[in-house]
Formats: sequence, C-alpha cells, structure tokens
Amino acid sequence: MDRQEQIEILLDHYRHPRHRHEVADAAVVMPGGNPGCGDIITIYLTPDETGKLIAEFAWTGEGCTISQASASILAELVHEEGWTLQDILDHDYTTMIDILGKEAVQMRPKCATLALGTLKAAVRKYQRDRIREELGIEPLELSEDDLEKLGLVVGEKALESRGSRFDH
Repeated sequence: MDRQEQIEILLDHYRHPRHRHEVADAAVVMPGGNPGCGDIITIYLTPDETGKLIAEFAWTGEGCTISQASASILAELVHEEGWTLQDILDHDYTTMIDILGKEAVQMRPKCATLALGTLKAAVRKYQRDRIREELGIEPLELSEDDLEKLGLVVGEKALESRGSRFDH
C-alpha cells in the first residue's frame, strides 16, 4: 500500500468512524488520553461468556486525525478478524506500523498507539477483575480525588486539562 492509499484510509476512518458509540452495559469502560496533544479515547469492551472472545468492542473519543482514525481502524480489525483477548495483548507498536504505515506512526507514535494501548489496558482490567471475582476479592474503588492524589486526572477534570489542541 502506498502513502496516498494510507492517507485516504486514515481520512475515511476519521470522517466515517467505525464502531464509534457508547456501550451502556460494557464489562469494562477504559478511558485513555494523550495529554500532550489532547487526544481522548474511551474503550467499551465486553468479552463473550467464555471470557476469551470479544462480544462487543466500541469506542468514543476526540482528537487528531491519526488518533481517531487508528481507533476506528482497530475496531474494524477486531470485529472483522475476530480477535480474542489474547490477540489484543499480543499486538504491539509494530501492529500499528502495519496498519497505519511507518511514517504516520513514527511522526505521531502516541497518537497512533493510543487506541491499542487503551484497548490492552481494558483487557488487562477485565482479566484482573475476573481473578478478583474468582478469589472473592472486592474491587478497589478510588474516587477522583484519590486518583488526583496519585497524579491521575480523570472525568471532567481530564476534559478540562486536555486543552483544545487537536491539529498538531
């Protein structure tokens, strides 16, 4: 695939995102962001009853063309190729190079890998929660204030702190 084709695919996914919607009853809702440029992605993930396959994967977000298009492309691949939870964990930076092209990933690595990194975090959270459930351990609930003390900004504060710089 040449550079022009890659650009056309990115623009198509940015203008017509696939699987971009909230899932009210998702097993995991995982926010992710790139505070340096203001990209935000929220992953909605629900594995099937076996806990190995993806029953539902959607996303919402805002940000630059590369971050949003890569989320759309990733969602399309997960659905069309029937990725498992393990498949998601097995993919890495090189996957995004294969999908988006080396130039796009090298120019904006954080933007290009935000969706995959957030999806992997959602899978790990799902797996941790299942282990805790099997062991009878209650999940740790932290408030936004607790998270802020740890240096993490979430919720409305994250939206306020991201700024409005999407074209970088």
